Amino acid sequence: MFLLTRPSSQAIDRFLRESQDLPLSFDIVGLDGRCPPGFDLDEDVVVIGEGRKTFEKAERALHSWKHFDLGWLEVFPKTGHVEPGTVVAVVMRHLGFWSLNGCRVVYAVGDGTSETRRGFAYATLPNHAERGEELFEVAWDPRSDQVTYRIRAISRPRALLARIGKPIVRVLQKQCRQASAAALRAATNEGSWR
Repeated sequence: MFLLTRPSSQAIDRFLRESQDLPLSFDIVGLDGRCPPGFDLDEDVVVIGEGRKTFEKAERALHSWKHFDLGWLEVFPKTGHVEPGTVVAVVMRHLGFWSLNGCRVVYAVGDGTSETRRGFAYATLPNHAERGEELFEVAWDPRSDQVTYRIRAISRPRALLARIGKPIVRVLQKQCRQASAAALRAATNEGSWR
């Protein structure tokens, strides 16, 4: 949904209520390297620190949606739980207008079984400008002691405006991945929250 002004809290709440029972607009859940025809595959992996404690802080930051604290991009509800089935609204300001996009968390990574990888993925709902899935994952390599943040996405424009402006959308997607990595690194390392 594209808007000329920032959506009000009431509009966001209504959007979330109306999104609860919507089906996914992307039916291939689980980013295992397959990329359906017509979709773009993007992946960024960045080092955000070192050590087990940093990994644990990064996991808490990720599950508190700190990677979306960008000013021009936010997720609602702010206290949204990161568990399968959770519906969120992604609000984004770009090129002088706003978009409101629905997503549902579809799976967790390292749901208690992995000591070195944690995260989650969400897939788009029909009220999102794109179709696809996005994975957000933090990992700790005990050998190198490095903590990394990985974003992996499969997407293709769904809304007419997104299809027409695909080259611009691709630039915005790259900027978003880079800003998300910087936000998670800052939240993990600068002590701005805990």
